[in-house]
Amino acid sequence: MHKDSVDPISEYMRKMPKNETTNYIFQNQGNGTFLKKTSEWGFDKKGVSAGAAYVDLDNDGDLDLVINKSNDFAGIYKNNSEVRNKNNYLRVQLNGGKANQRGIGTKVKLFCKGQQYYQEQSPVRGFQSSSDPVLNFGVGKNTIIDSILIIWPNDNFQKLVSVKVNQSLIIKMADATVKWKYDTVADKRNVLFTQTIMPEVHHHENSFNDFTVQSLLPNYLSRQGPCIEVADVNQDGLEDFFIGGAKGQAGQLFLQNKNHSFTLKPTAAFVKDAASEDVAATFFDADNDGDLDLYVASGGFEFNENDAAYQDRLYINDGKGNFIKKENALPAMLASKGCVKAADIDGDGDLDLFVGGRVVPGKYPTAPRSYILLNDGKGIFRDATEKNCAALMQPGMVTDAQWMDINNDKQPDLIVVGEWMPVKVFINTKGILSDASSTYIHFASTGWWNRISAADMDGDGDLDLVIGNCGTNTQFHATEKEPMNMYYKDFDGNGSIDPVFCYYIGGVSYPAVSRDDLTDQLPGLKKKFLEYKAYATATINDVFTPGQLKDAGVLKAETMETVYLENQGSKGFVKHTLPLPAQYAPIYGIVMEDFDRDGKKDILLAGNNTWTRIKFGRYSANHGVVLLGDGKNNFTYLPQLKSGLTLKGNVKNLKLIHAGLATKIIAGINDDNAVIISEK
Repeated sequence: MHKDSVDPISEYMRKMPKNETTNYIFQNQGNGTFLKKTSEWGFDKKGVSAGAAYVDLDNDGDLDLVINKSNDFAGIYKNNSEVRNKNNYLRVQLNGGKANQRGIGTKVKLFCKGQQYYQEQSPVRGFQSSSDPVLNFGVGKNTIIDSILIIWPNDNFQKLVSVKVNQSLIIKMADATVKWKYDTVADKRNVLFTQTIMPEVHHHENSFNDFTVQSLLPNYLSRQGPCIEVADVNQDGLEDFFIGGAKGQAGQLFLQNKNHSFTLKPTAAFVKDAASEDVAATFFDADNDGDLDLYVASGGFEFNENDAAYQDRLYINDGKGNFIKKENALPAMLASKGCVKAADIDGDGDLDLFVGGRVVPGKYPTAPRSYILLNDGKGIFRDATEKNCAALMQPGMVTDAQWMDINNDKQPDLIVVGEWMPVKVFINTKGILSDASSTYIHFASTGWWNRISAADMDGDGDLDLVIGNCGTNTQFHATEKEPMNMYYKDFDGNGSIDPVFCYYIGGVSYPAVSRDDLTDQLPGLKKKFLEYKAYATATINDVFTPGQLKDAGVLKAETMETVYLENQGSKGFVKHTLPLPAQYAPIYGIVMEDFDRDGKKDILLAGNNTWTRIKFGRYSANHGVVLLGDGKNNFTYLPQLKSGLTLKGNVKNLKLIHAGLATKIIAGINDDNAVIISEK
């Protein structure tokens, strides 16, 4: 190339416009949350930053920042916290010998007044970059460190005690001569629970891609199971359990033995109905003969609308745990269900049913049919929804419900929850249910609710509630003023429902899906958004015309928090947000019981959902959350090290089961073995 010629690539890059923006810095609040401090801490100057490193440049005990900037001088930010906060520090310099001079991989723990500070030596940042290899611990107002534990990569360790703060320590691996035993970290004798895999109980999920049906779904809808229900079906004084199967897998009944193990009882009626997906079940005496029969609700997203596989089933018990299907016991109910709950709705002495509809296959998020089924006393049910509660014909995408006497009139009332739904309360008056939500629910309650459970948590004689939501560990933050919205209709007139999910960023609501995902569902929008830049700033009003939005359905979610609702009788329910670990992932399993035997009920929560849009991320941070109650509507998180729980996978159900004097909990996990949790 001639020396005076211009490199076309360099010239092209020179002409490219800059996209300068501010950096972000967040302050740790100490509870797992972070607060944006960009302006307050002096990081509001725009530029093009390419990397950052931290180091104590002035040896004053706090970390300064060095930021690399493209085509600009590096930025050096002096940390003034030693003047503003006057907190103490300890610096630890590691010497791992010739082969590992900086002690890469070393774990250092500081213990001080019941608190633990932890860092692992890993200073490398990107390509040929590193932060300061000296570990800097801020220890607040503490003046003495009770002990320091150093575990080296060769598993040798050493311990220092009564160490003064505001100094730099040089610690050498050569001085550590004792091997660290990792099994000594947790004293397993003091954990609350132990857990055991049940190899004989395995849920096999069928392979199905929900996005091939509706490409704009927020999450999968075909992976709702397994459901679990507990009852003494053979009247031997021992509780047994039923676990539902996915499409192609029969539900299974396990009988409890005298030694409190469980044995599968083959049931031909279940095998015959293996084509259906079991998403909910309940044991109840349908025919008034003194034993417990089984209702299984069919659901999922794999079948076409009105497919016969969505028909629910009633299995009659002969009193010995043998079940046969009762034909023609139920009306035609060819909808995908979310729950089934039994109660004597009309006060005639037999048990009736509420069956919640979960989704219309291929038409998410339109509301499916739900049902009030009245029993004739002989196990034949009729659809009485329109007469007894027309509001329950299509209340929304129901995920769960709870019968309880809210107003103390000795009649069962109904609470219904679901996706994109508020918490709905229906009061029963001689079998007629009326919506009284505004009387009893006093907070913005629309959410992505999954599960509801009731117990008297404060000992005042009425039932309080725990309702499992999506949790706040998501990209989406919903409030009453800035809710998440779902706009839906057949926007392009091709016969399919197009759901467009929006959420707020910086005070403006934007579609949550990418341009490519949206135009795959709605190809006509490609001409409107020829460039990604145009779509990047588009709101729902830019995507669709006022005429298109005029008759579109709109749903909202104003909270993602899993909550505890304190029952205050005629005053309604008072919302209490549960501790942060309860918000780490969606909740699908709830058990309320006195686990620590202090006379006050506690809460166990489990869940997760890894079957989501890739862009939205997986929810997998719940390993079984125990919240200890004080009997006064306050709950404290019990750390996993003390609870002993290490649940993994998508837990879809928790059920309490008694085994002699012991209380156990069965965790049903999607596409995996069940786990039995035992009190230590």
